[in-house]
Amino acid sequence: MKSPSQFRLVALVGKYQSTVSGPAGAHARQALEDIADYLLDLGCDVVLEADSASNMGMGRYATLTLEEIGRQCDLCLVIGGDGTMLGIGRQLAQYKVPLIGINQGRLGFITDIPLGQYKAVLRPMLAGEYAEDQRSLIQGRVMRDGICVFSALAMNDVVVNRGASSGMVELRVEVDGHFVANQRADGLIIASPTGSTAYSLSAGGPLLHPSIDGWVIVPIAPHTLSNRPLVLTSAGEIAVEIVAGRDASASFDTQSLASLMHGDRIVVTRSEHKVKFLHPKGWSYFDTLRQKMHWNEGVV
Repeated sequence: MKSPSQFRLVALVGKYQSTVSGPAGAHARQALEDIADYLLDLGCDVVLEADSASNMGMGRYATLTLEEIGRQCDLCLVIGGDGTMLGIGRQLAQYKVPLIGINQGRLGFITDIPLGQYKAVLRPMLAGEYAEDQRSLIQGRVMRDGICVFSALAMNDVVVNRGASSGMVELRVEVDGHFVANQRADGLIIASPTGSTAYSLSAGGPLLHPSIDGWVIVPIAPHTLSNRPLVLTSAGEIAVEIVAGRDASASFDTQSLASLMHGDRIVVTRSEHKVKFLHPKGWSYFDTLRQKMHWNEGVV
């Protein structure tokens, strides 16, 4: 069954929250074991990400930390949903390790290989038949009195939100030092093309093709209805200052900083790192949109 593979050492990462204590965890563990055995049959050396192996009680495989995977592995397979892939992508981007996503979640915009089809899809991909797709990352910082108090990467978006029990926040938005507007709203989203299919979409933002070198700024329930989504180049700097409102917070994908203060500035720039995804040969972004967003259903 062995065939030539471009990738000698392949890492597997599963859902961190999955354990062997419940049906979902047992299913996740079985999926990891099946895929690991399949890769071994194809002639690859296989390692498991250490936390995935520990959480699921899988002791018969060699393990590496994410940093070690980044430094040593030729390929990383992420088995889970888009949330799992977002976290892994952020951490491995600096190492330029290509990622393949096998969907064990719900939507799967970036984990696009159905779990039940991995054998048929992986074999040609490991032999070099794949499409490469690079996604930009957002570098976000929270500045307080000129000092950076929080810094994080995001693949989807940076979101400034009002407090859970308070009214709207007032935000001053600048682009490259130029004043854009003061906005009163429930919050503001700065999304990458990858994140344009996430929170940004539900707030009324447009879809951005991954090849577009840009971002979209989307107000969340703005007080003034003329405050509309704005598409910008990602080459510049966006700054959002907290002008008024209580208990505002900022999140960078799932990484959050609560209780922002008036005068805090959330500064967003393009990261020097990109995430490299590999897709099956013939993959199309439009096929993904059509499938995941159920376009053309009912059309004869």
